[in-house]
Amino acid sequence: MAIDQQKALLFGAAAAVRLLLFTAFPSLPNLLTGRVEISTPVTSFKRLQEGVFLYTHNVSPYDGGLYHQAPLLLPLFSLLPNPAYHPFATNVLYTIVDLLGANALMQIAETGQTVSSRLFTSPRKDLRWSSLAIGASFLFNPFTIATCIARPTSALTNLFVLIAMAKASQGASITFILALSFASYLSMHPILLFPPLLLLCYNMRVTKARTPPNPWAYTLSHVGGLALALVALLYTSALLTGSWEFLAATYGVRLLLPDLTPNVGLWWYFFTEMFDSFREFFLGVFWLHAASYVPGLTIRLRKQPLFVAITLTGIFAVFQPYPSIADATLYLSLVPLLRHLFPLMRYTFLASSAILYTSFLGPAFYYLWIYAGSGNANFFYAITLVWSLGLSIIIGDSLFAALRDELDVERPELRGKEVRRI
Repeated sequence: MAIDQQKALLFGAAAAVRLLLFTAFPSLPNLLTGRVEISTPVTSFKRLQEGVFLYTHNVSPYDGGLYHQAPLLLPLFSLLPNPAYHPFATNVLYTIVDLLGANALMQIAETGQTVSSRLFTSPRKDLRWSSLAIGASFLFNPFTIATCIARPTSALTNLFVLIAMAKASQGASITFILALSFASYLSMHPILLFPPLLLLCYNMRVTKARTPPNPWAYTLSHVGGLALALVALLYTSALLTGSWEFLAATYGVRLLLPDLTPNVGLWWYFFTEMFDSFREFFLGVFWLHAASYVPGLTIRLRKQPLFVAITLTGIFAVFQPYPSIADATLYLSLVPLLRHLFPLMRYTFLASSAILYTSFLGPAFYYLWIYAGSGNANFFYAITLVWSLGLSIIIGDSLFAALRDELDVERPELRGKEVRRI
């Protein structure tokens, strides 16, 4: 069977599964939309519908304090029929988003940038999965399907992040800048992916061009392009809403964390227990911690910029203020690209066990706390700590494997020998 036919069959099967779940279980989308593991105050589909209702009735969606999402989503979703009565169009839209994300992921796999970049080639470069297998692992991941059915706006952010990675892997500067600007506009934190993806895009341009571009001019032009695209999006949003109040209601909420609705992250419980006098200090510490990984990883692993970008998506899934399983889905869908590092990873069983353990017990602990009344917030927060631990183990283990992979190239006499970190 030709690869195009296999890809069409894969995409057709994935679309059929999603549309079948939407049709056969019409109450499932509303059930999953209400789950705190999937929907957050800044990505919830229910809150998006509230914002669309206010927008179509000429009321500012940011007046009520419930809508914290990007303004440009409002005209997009106002064009669709009301999903409460005619959900098919919305269901098809989110299905297409998943298929486009899988296509971008397959494009990343086909470039081979995880195993062979301009400055580094892994000695295990032949240990790779096909793009079809990687696309299938994304499309049929239960977390991906649950995210699609729940319809949070984080699915759109994931799509633009994957497109930005794919275009940077191909050296397509304009589409890379546009995709990353849309992702940053929707969720803010993807802008931190700019340094490694810019380095990746530059490497591809140097590989393709006869005359390498000046690195400083290249950087300044791309920084200016990203800033121009973001300013254009924000200015269009201000024209749409008639004021700049959306800045505080969208990005201000992410920065200052006023809504402490439980989620799978680490912030909500900590700031629930925090004294108000220390709140600003720890907000700064938490944000500084999340952003501090970018320069260190980009400089140390500058030979593997795509690996840095993949690792940062995992860090954001753990340390951003309003994470959900959609963020973990993005990272876990990119991990199969690192197939060549799997033999060097040491804790895969522990990490996978922790992820599976929390996937089943997380909803149970939330039920015990909220509905059964036989537990408290510590029940749910404890299981989210284990969830974050599982993701952190994968991140740390893959970092060890990537550094060991570089060491095997730089010091071939140490290949196969035990290495200890000091």
